[in-house]
Amino acid sequence: MFNTFLRENNISAAILTIIRLYLGYAWFTAGLGKLQSGAFDASGFLKGAIANPVKGPDGNMVYGWYVNFLESFALPNIDIFNFIVPWGETLIGLGLMLGCLTTAAMFFGLVMNFSFFLAGTVSHNPTDIFLGFIILTAGYNAGRIGLDRWVVPFINKTVGKSKAKASA
Repeated sequence: MFNTFLRENNISAAILTIIRLYLGYAWFTAGLGKLQSGAFDASGFLKGAIANPVKGPDGNMVYGWYVNFLESFALPNIDIFNFIVPWGETLIGLGLMLGCLTTAAMFFGLVMNFSFFLAGTVSHNPTDIFLGFIILTAGYNAGRIGLDRWVVPFINKTVGKSKAKASA
């Protein structure tokens, strides 16, 4: 019942638009600030996350696999992450604000939120994750008051044509 409300209701579309704009603005300004400064470097954050991993009540590391990922992949490839983080934040924000490819933007936003969360940064990530799952669950209706009204049908039509050609 709630999923039907999120996915099909006009009132829900309006509420989702407000949530989407809020999240989009937060993502966009965070990414744009990093791009404009030109000095974004995630290595300090990653070194801090490796040195001070998330620990449980027993004092043991909770996400050892993630710390291993940061240490063995992210830090050695820091140039990739220094590019992906600010551009990813900016594009996620733009997609959410414009309502263009909303579910894809929100999916990648959640991936980034969880990445920050697993590294030990709480901040506003739990709220963003909660709101992000609402947007993701709503699917098309979250971007219906936005560019998805035209983009999604165009993509569906284009994909339908390519599937028809492939099966012929």
